[in-house]
Amino acid sequence: MSVQLNHTIVHSRDNRESAEFFAELLGLEVGTEWGPFIAVDLANGVTLDFATMPADKITSQHYAFLISEEEFDAAYAKIKQRGIEHYADPHARQPGAINHNDGGRGVYFMDPSGHAMELITVPYGGWPA
Repeated sequence: MSVQLNHTIVHSRDNRESAEFFAELLGLEVGTEWGPFIAVDLANGVTLDFATMPADKITSQHYAFLISEEEFDAAYAKIKQRGIEHYADPHARQPGAINHNDGGRGVYFMDPSGHAMELITVPYGGWPA
């Protein structure tokens, strides 16, 4: 069997709020609460398992998601509609914009718990030839 990521735990101030924020933004379903976790299933079988943690125990992480052009359109419309601060770059030097790296589109923003989220339509380096 090849090595595959199965799930990762995402520390959150409020697991329900974070799971719903992420799922609604990307048109996904929030799973059933299981112990301290609320899972959101991704298309490739990986789950993000949101867990409530004390704010001082949360270390900001970066999560990047490869999505389709249509999914990007829908998510970016929600980002703008909700007034979510967003940037074309990871250093927040280009506010209110998206990038066109590698021939696609990308955007950076923060989730409710302070994690840096990135949406891209083309993987880094472009699609394999």
